[in-house]
Amino acid sequence: MAHDRTQLTPEALKQFLAEHPEWKHEGGMIRRTYEAPGFLEGIEFVSRVAKAAEAANHHPDIDIRWRKVTLALVTHDAGGLTWRDTKLAAEADMLFAGGVKQGG
Repeated sequence: MAHDRTQLTPEALKQFLAEHPEWKHEGGMIRRTYEAPGFLEGIEFVSRVAKAAEAANHHPDIDIRWRKVTLALVTHDAGGLTWRDTKLAAEADMLFAGGVKQGG
């Protein structure tokens, strides 16, 4: 399946980061760590993100450390960030807000 490989403009990235301040631009990727109340809630969140990623055919790097789940997104075949990354990042935020409460 062909996908738009147009990289995000610096302005579009800046706007995304302003609207989603928990996401950081690091190492050419956007990255966020979520903290769930417990391990199983974190795994359930990962499952929801995995389903969304599979539907979009766009898969994040996922690191699970007990209650903390880190997502890192970049469009590898575009050599940088694209709208696909920010779209999945925003969807992950909605999935987390809708199903997992922030841990303390």
